[in-house]
Amino acid sequence: MRIAIVGCGFVADYYLKTLPFHPNLELVGVMDRDLARASIYSSHYSVPFYHSLEELLEDDCVDLVVNLTNPSSHFSVSKACLESGKHVYSEKPLAMALSEAQELVNLAEQRGLLITSAPCNLLGETAQTLWKALRENVIGTARLVYAEIDDGLLHRMAYKQWTNGIGIPWPYKDEFEVGCTLEHAGYYISWLAAFFGPAQTVTAFSSCLIPDKQTDVPLAVNSPDFSVACIKFASGVVARLTCSIIAPHNHELQIIGDEGILSTHDCWYYNSPVYIKRRITIRRKTFETPWKIKYPLVGKPKKRYPYKGAMQMDFCRGVAELASAIAEQRSCRLSARFSLHINEVVLAIHNALETGSPYKITSSFDPIEPMSWAKS
Repeated sequence: MRIAIVGCGFVADYYLKTLPFHPNLELVGVMDRDLARASIYSSHYSVPFYHSLEELLEDDCVDLVVNLTNPSSHFSVSKACLESGKHVYSEKPLAMALSEAQELVNLAEQRGLLITSAPCNLLGETAQTLWKALRENVIGTARLVYAEIDDGLLHRMAYKQWTNGIGIPWPYKDEFEVGCTLEHAGYYISWLAAFFGPAQTVTAFSSCLIPDKQTDVPLAVNSPDFSVACIKFASGVVARLTCSIIAPHNHELQIIGDEGILSTHDCWYYNSPVYIKRRITIRRKTFETPWKIKYPLVGKPKKRYPYKGAMQMDFCRGVAELASAIAEQRSCRLSARFSLHINEVVLAIHNALETGSPYKITSSFDPIEPMSWAKS
């Protein structure tokens, strides 16, 4: 599958560093509206660059476009790609408004094209292991989930000095304006929706607790820097998800069942260990054991991916899954309807800053297949 990357910013390096793990993907070019950045990536990775999106879309060699632009451009760039007959893999979110995300999915279906979006960590070894353990009923019936994506007091960190492996700075203004919920909530929501079926309702609260993030340029939008949501899924499982760039770093997931607890430390690590805590009764007292049992990871997790950063993920695995689905003429595990659903749930939490009331989810998706190497 011949791919082109649009958007040569901070995250593009993570995609290009993990691209070699997927021989079914051939990079034919990169493009950025900032030609200097496009030139940097072109030189570093020895790949041609396009001078405009129009030039890229006119290239018949490109089958699939990887949209890594600023979230505010996701809709317009993805729409142009679909209208030009290209399949699309977009960074999260699919769009900044639900109506735009729905338009993209409808357009792709009308054109016989596939579109999906990050995150793809559902395809990672830790997520697939948790899912396998749930299918094997190792903790009995799952009832409740606690999920945390807290990243510490971000605006007090040295974020203006952060760069990726080739020196592109972290886009802090964009990150603060988009908000941590839209940026990060999907990492766990995608897992939970796959495990427990579509979300049915979201009851959320979000707030911008620190409007002044000490940036050198004013922020156009004061997006939530804290959110908490209770989500009810089709299976009856309820999850409480917290997102912030204020509370101390914590990315833990706990799935509480009748017979014990499944947990992992971090959704940003494909090789994060999966643990089981059993519940036992001694005399008249029932409690969780103080020790944890490690559940073996499925697949072949890598110890390290070849880049620096606060995560260890194969960013190109979602692109490779989409390319395989196209080549094999099958449904993509991260389908358009699934991405739309995750987008809607995340927006419901993000927008709780304005609504402050329970939100009934309108979208759904077909059941997802585990990775072949994760099946029993």
